[in-house]
Amino acid sequence: MLATVFPGLSPIDLSVLGFATLLGGLVRGFTGFGFAMVFMPLASLVIGPVAALGLIFCIDLPFALPLAARSARNAEWREVLPLLIAATLALPVGISLLIWLDRETMRWILSGVVLGAVALMSSGWRYHGQPGIPLSLGVGVLSGLFNGMASMGGMPLAVFWLGAQRNDRHRTRANLQTFFGLSTVISGGILWWNGILTTRAVLMALPLFAIYGAGLWVGTRGFRVASEVTFRRMAYLLIFASALVSLPLWDGIIGR
Repeated sequence: MLATVFPGLSPIDLSVLGFATLLGGLVRGFTGFGFAMVFMPLASLVIGPVAALGLIFCIDLPFALPLAARSARNAEWREVLPLLIAATLALPVGISLLIWLDRETMRWILSGVVLGAVALMSSGWRYHGQPGIPLSLGVGVLSGLFNGMASMGGMPLAVFWLGAQRNDRHRTRANLQTFFGLSTVISGGILWWNGILTTRAVLMALPLFAIYGAGLWVGTRGFRVASEVTFRRMAYLLIFASALVSLPLWDGIIGR
């Protein structure tokens, strides 16, 4: 089925795409974020950043909305809403950058930004105090830019909420799940307007639903038994590995 929907891709390319979907679902279920941070760098290797962006939306939408509905009552709305507004306003700018930049440049940017974010989160840095409106709006703008460029709007939010001293893993996960559910609906319309969300993207997503759902299921159950330390370490490790593997630096070695 994958070979039919993705003509021209080799068995290795299809394996990379399936593995990226499974690993992304595992991370998303475990942490509440990170699907795009895992999927986008790896999928861009085989189908390019623009096609991968539309595919991310189609794969995640049926799962993001129910997860957001369950998490909304535990989310901290005074933080979620300012971030969502700022991210929505910045999203078209990120999409314009995605379309304008060439494929290899985008791959370097994606991998570099992800590696930098993981380094910051794993360094032990913590934000102390209650975030004000200016800080929330700034993080929201970064989220919108990264969402438009690579559907990685959760990355600045993960740094923001995982780095917050007062937030435990349950509050962090609820905030992220709620934000993604709302932002997915909004970004879908903007992606469609820009010609990125197409019927072909929907067809490409269909054979990947089961793979993503399986990863999501395993990750969600892993979250229930994981400790706070394990939760953070696993999230950082998986995201770091996917970004490292997808660096254009290795193209010459693997003959791409």
